[in-house]
Amino acid sequence: MRNTDFSPLYRTAIGFDRMASILDNLSRTDQGQGGYPPYNIELIDENEYRITMALAGFTESELSIQSEQNTLTITGNKSEDTSGRQFLHQGIAARNFERRFQLADHVRVQTAKLENGLLHVELVREIPEAMMPRTIEIQNASAVTSTPKEATLNTVPNKVA
Repeated sequence: MRNTDFSPLYRTAIGFDRMASILDNLSRTDQGQGGYPPYNIELIDENEYRITMALAGFTESELSIQSEQNTLTITGNKSEDTSGRQFLHQGIAARNFERRFQLADHVRVQTAKLENGLLHVELVREIPEAMMPRTIEIQNASAVTSTPKEATLNTVPNKVA
């Protein structure tokens, strides 16, 4: 019952088509992933996040991270094992994957590091100064000084004889 029809959202929500597309894409990509590789998303600070993925057996050269238009894509391409090993049981998944994350506006990837089989991707939200809240000073009407135009009207012209 994970199939959800988002088509009614497209008919009734004007200007929110991006949100409906995101929800629709999330439901499609989660079905094909099968939960691999497992990951955590942490809130580190008010504007800092961390994605941690369990990638046992992968090296830095087998991983690719791309950030493009509010989408973070992490791809793993496991190289073929040519050592001729024969497994009786292989419990460590070492298959290719592609995991996509939808990022909010103004969220960018800061760093990524592979440590002890865990990939840590640090994200930060940087709100432009023009979009930050600001306080507007309220002026008292009696404290407003006269404009230069009013000042010139009150002057007496010099008489030339």
